[in-house]
This record gives sequence, C-alpha cells and structure tokens, in this order.
Amino acid sequence: MGMGRVVSVFDLEGKAVGSVELPAIFEAPVRPDLIRRAVLALLTSRLQPKGTDPLAGLRTTAESWGVGHGIARVPRVKGSSRAARVPQAVKGRRAHPPRVEKKIRENINEKEKRLATVSALAATALRELVRARGHRVEGVKEVPVVVVDEFQGLGSAREVRRVFKALGLWADVERAMEGTRVRAGRGKMRGRRYKVPKSVLVVVAEDGGIVRAARNLPGVDVATARTLNVLHLAPGGCPGRLTVYTVSALSQLAERFRGVVVWNPLAL
Repeated sequence: MGMGRVVSVFDLEGKAVGSVELPAIFEAPVRPDLIRRAVLALLTSRLQPKGTDPLAGLRTTAESWGVGHGIARVPRVKGSSRAARVPQAVKGRRAHPPRVEKKIRENINEKEKRLATVSALAATALRELVRARGHRVEGVKEVPVVVVDEFQGLGSAREVRRVFKALGLWADVERAMEGTRVRAGRGKMRGRRYKVPKSVLVVVAEDGGIVRAARNLPGVDVATARTLNVLHLAPGGCPGRLTVYTVSALSQLAERFRGVVVWNPLAL
C-alpha cells in the first residue's frame, strides 16, 4: 500500500519538529455500518453463557391429585395441599430459564473485522468526525496528533498532563472529568459506580511507562499498535475518537494492515 497525506510531528513541548507521511490505511473510506458490526461482535464475545440447573424446582415427590377434589390439578406435596414443581408455586421451576445453548454471540469474518479497524483508523484522521463525536478539538493543531517516541517513556500523570496541555488535548480530558457521573441502578453496588466519558486515545509501539502514567486521567486509554482494535478507536460504535500516535506506532500499524484490501462501495 502507498502512503497518505503528510502531518506534523510534535515534541513533548508541543512544537513541530518534523513531519511524517500517514500510512495509506488512513485514506480508507469510513464505514460506520461495518464499524458498528465489528463493535457488536467484540462486545458479545465477552459474554459468558448462562444456564440453570435442569432439576431446579423439580427435586420433590409432589404429584397431582387429579380431578374430583375441587382444586387445581397442580402437583402437591405429599401429606399437605401445598403446590410444587409448577412455575407459579413457591420454589417451583422457572417457566423459561436461561439456557447455555442460546446464541448470544455475533460472529464476524476476520477480513471484515480488519477492514472495520482500518476504517476506524481513518476516522481518527478527520477533524469533522472527531468534533462530531463530541471531542474538544479547538486547541488541537492537527488531527491526528503525532508525537515523538519519547512520549512512550513518560512515567507520571503530571508529565502526561503537561504534554497534553502543550498539544491542546487537556480540554478534552477536562470534558471527560466534568462528564463523570454516578451510574443509575444496581450497578453502583457492583463495582461500576461511575460512568466516565471516553477522552484521548494514545497509541504507542511499546509501553515504556505511559500506561501506568496515563491510567488515572479521566477517559484516557493507552493501546499498543499490535493490540489496537475497533473498541479503542470507536467506543460504542461511534467513529472519530481523538487519538495520539507515536511515530513508531504508525510504522507498526502500516506493517500490521499491509495486506488489507480497502474497498470503497461509493466508487462503483
């Protein structure tokens, strides 16, 4: 695959120190339908099949009295008139319990999933889509943001915050901070009390400390170029996430998706 448009490379002070050509995958057509399909497939792949004990509610010797007694013909515990087994009885079986054989996973072809990831990558290079997704990009000089590889070695949240301010990204982190809210419902009691909006995504070639440094910033995620997927690039199936790439990460992405055939249905 060839190369795409030229973007600036910024240092840790927010100054342009060079330029780099984006891989041609960033010129791929944005396919929201394919991205949503891949997101659904990845989300459902996390689900665990659930079922019930086949004998639940049936461990009893209750039998129906039959007709002629003036009462319902439901199974009744021997020695009393208490109903058992049936769904409407106390401790009876469930009428339609969950079953492990139920189809709960949405499958997707491997080539489709790779193309969806490429499409989501291309969406991160379009300022209009990034703004439409809700990110604050007024102070961002260029989309996508490409930084030097020294960014991977930052070891503290203070250093990451300083670099984000220099690159104009801190306003979006503050948006996520302001949008953090308490979850409605029982989830508050189950280890997921807060809902945090997604903010900046950082894509690196390797972790030199940046994962630990950025994990406490609201909405900020860090992914390597080898493990990057459509859930990172388009959370909830909505493409156009504000993303920061290191120079070496771009090279790895170009190598990883080198064999992807980009098909544009609009070109027909």
